[in-house]
Amino acid sequence: MDTRELHERLPPAMRQAVDDFGEHLARVDNRSAHTVRAYVGDIVSLLDHASQAGCAAPADLDLAVLRSWLAARLKQGAARTSQARRAAAARTFTGWAHRTGRAPTDPGSHLASPRAHRELPTVLRADQAADLVTGDPNRHDPEALRDRAVLELLYAAGIRVSELCGLDRADLDEARRVVRVFGKGAKERAVPYGLPAQRALDEWLRHGRPELIADDSGDALFVGVKGGRLQPTVVRRIVRNAALAAGLPHTSPHDLRHSAATHLLDGGADLRAVQELLGHAALSSTQIYTHVSTERLRAAFKQAHPRA
Repeated sequence: MDTRELHERLPPAMRQAVDDFGEHLARVDNRSAHTVRAYVGDIVSLLDHASQAGCAAPADLDLAVLRSWLAARLKQGAARTSQARRAAAARTFTGWAHRTGRAPTDPGSHLASPRAHRELPTVLRADQAADLVTGDPNRHDPEALRDRAVLELLYAAGIRVSELCGLDRADLDEARRVVRVFGKGAKERAVPYGLPAQRALDEWLRHGRPELIADDSGDALFVGVKGGRLQPTVVRRIVRNAALAAGLPHTSPHDLRHSAATHLLDGGADLRAVQELLGHAALSSTQIYTHVSTERLRAAFKQAHPRA
């Protein structure tokens, strides 16, 4: 049974609560559409489980219900990362329900979260990344010019696909080669990009974008074939096709972000500088790249170890 069907069969008080919770995440917390969709889906699942256990409203939730819901999902083979997200969603929901007077207590505050196993990210070698983003598109093919600019900017700035799709022309500071990015939680940051990305963007803005824009394009930096703002699904297809053409394994936009971060560290960038460029709230999110950035360690070993 999908989320919509589960939502429809919830008791009225629970159905209203999850609707209000979703609106709060989007409008007050400024969570991304992806996060809102994931959290709302988790809470619909939780409330459906709770209703089958005899609960009729958020006030009826307790720690035992939360734990039994997570245990049921684990029994179905849920991954540790999914369980960690579900626990976070439950804590966010029960905390919100308590603050808004929908529940007398916050049982989620006592809910332990399973530690997610962090897999090392997929990272291209520097030469592979260059092969993927480098090209000489036909100036008469606006899609090819757009795709080249998309690839160059994803790798140059290490931005998320949602951040790239949300860019407007006004976000580009071409004189300083800096792009203004709105990340998670609508947090703003400025990210520099290099000359190759600048050249690709110039070609797109001069010879590509004017051919594709329509009445509903607005100030969108990147647009699709019908003139609307470029969508993440299209960007993922652009990256996948470019990787295939370059003879590389399956590559996603986030793999380019991982690669950019790793190559910055390989080149000697400070870890906190990379944190700021990526828009990570916590340094621990950036530290994972130290595990895949080994070139500096090898260089230090060869230079300093007597048995190198």
